[in-house]
Amino acid sequence: MKLIIIAGGKGTRLGLKEIPKPMVRINSKPLLEHQILLAKRYGIKDIYILSGYLSEVIVDYFKDGKKLGVNITHIVERKPLSTAGALKQLEKILNDRFMVFYGDTIMDIDLESFIKFDEIHKDSVGSIMVHPNDHPHDSDLLEIDGNCKVTTFYSKPHKKDVYYPNLVNAALYIFSPKVLSYIEKDVMSDFGKDIFPKIVENENLYAYKTTEYLKDMGTPKRLKKVEEDLKSGKVHRLNRSNKQKAIFLDRDGVINKEVDNLSDIDKFELLDGVVDAIKLLNKSEYIVIVVTNQPAVAKGFITEAELKQIHKKMDTLLGEEGAYVDDLYYCPHHPQSGFEGEVPELKIDCECRKPKSGMLVKASQNYNIDLANSWIIGDRYTDIQAGKNVNCKTILVQTGHAGNDKDKFMINSDYKVSDLYEAVNTIKGLK
Repeated sequence: MKLIIIAGGKGTRLGLKEIPKPMVRINSKPLLEHQILLAKRYGIKDIYILSGYLSEVIVDYFKDGKKLGVNITHIVERKPLSTAGALKQLEKILNDRFMVFYGDTIMDIDLESFIKFDEIHKDSVGSIMVHPNDHPHDSDLLEIDGNCKVTTFYSKPHKKDVYYPNLVNAALYIFSPKVLSYIEKDVMSDFGKDIFPKIVENENLYAYKTTEYLKDMGTPKRLKKVEEDLKSGKVHRLNRSNKQKAIFLDRDGVINKEVDNLSDIDKFELLDGVVDAIKLLNKSEYIVIVVTNQPAVAKGFITEAELKQIHKKMDTLLGEEGAYVDDLYYCPHHPQSGFEGEVPELKIDCECRKPKSGMLVKASQNYNIDLANSWIIGDRYTDIQAGKNVNCKTILVQTGHAGNDKDKFMINSDYKVSDLYEAVNTIKGLK
């Protein structure tokens, strides 16, 4: 597979004058070199670097790539064409599916896993890597269906008073050459603003969710943080090929105020301290995953589309304060019949409804999670039992139901605390 690195950044916010942004040194190596070595680690050695501003610095440093054990071809723009416009220059070269990096991101991604995901969707125009972040308001966002197909693309800037999912275009792609038919020659165009919305209207485009390290280092503050994370080993530890650890959160009564069979989006309110608690987790190396029973769907009290809107509200409220959850799993089933308007096909005894552990197991498979080094935080012993089933450590909070189903279970939680914020600080204190 060929790799295209779009490396036209100037680095204005970094105060650069003599080198282009992709040549910023991070722990003694240019950013581009970190990217090239990552690709090489996964057997990708045919690399095209698309540059423009101070391109001679890039060409002189890397030359043909032999010193790094790869084959590099340099393509220099005659005029700035932005991310998509630059790629159009390779139309006669790209005959098979290819990968695209942006030259201003530091990352350590399990590219093998990404390639395998794309192979499942070879009927598509491509696969794009996505993740949540702490600034969704100024990011390109998208929506996906249950099969990870992109259904809507929301280019920035975003409308106010609208709830959006915190699912961000991470700027790492695998494309079919067909993507080039959507790009005009010699016209400045951006993937997020100009190309993806058109593709989603006409063809299949898939989203690969990741919790791995992939960050833009375009400001002095971000650059400093990236350098610290590289030195500490955090960047590599978050690679999906390594076992990860997670904090599983129940939703109702833990994140938001308890409302029986919540179906009215206006009644969804975050509990005090939740934003600060989740922000602490976001700074840690724990993946934050919500696992929630939503039997109101099976009972006919709310549709899955309406439930999705509530989760968009949760993402938006958290995102406005710089917090996010990495993923959310919900169980729409309910085993008992007898509700007017119920959905018959959802009235089943499933494996995902807590106290069973299907949602935790699915998440562990998707993100390579070590369940024994993970936690579940809930307001009911139903949550605690789900965690105990897979050897997670457990914390019961005194918000929501506050463990009022204790008589149904012959178990105890590992810890009992007042709320989510105290739960997170309990975990931090146990390190």
